[in-house]
Amino acid sequence: MNILIVDGQGGGVGRQLVQAVKNSLPDSFVMAVGTNSAAASNMLKAGADAAATGENAVIVAARKADVIAGPIGIVVADSLYGEITPAMALAVAQSNAKRVLLPFQHCDNVIVGVGDFNISHLIQMAADEIKSLK
Repeated sequence: MNILIVDGQGGGVGRQLVQAVKNSLPDSFVMAVGTNSAAASNMLKAGADAAATGENAVIVAARKADVIAGPIGIVVADSLYGEITPAMALAVAQSNAKRVLLPFQHCDNVIVGVGDFNISHLIQMAADEIKSLK
């Protein structure tokens, strides 16, 4: 399974997601794309099989992914404090991949009907969902 994890800023969510996915699915290929080099580097250090940075990397990787995971902002243009470009959001949204999105309630995005779980619980729920897609 080819799994794309997208994150921005410091890559903290992506780092935890990479670790959880690699623990659940050690034979999967995890591609980490950060909106910046710090995010990509942190996800690579966490065990991603490959990492890249920037808009074009998201666009290309989204075409090849079976699953795309990350904070819900990766499908919302200008989210993550402006790090998600419209082209990135479109590439993720139009990909044929299954999307596993963590419902963080920030950056002016409010998801109603979703519990207010801590990040560890959300990461584990995401990893479990990705494993069930295998």
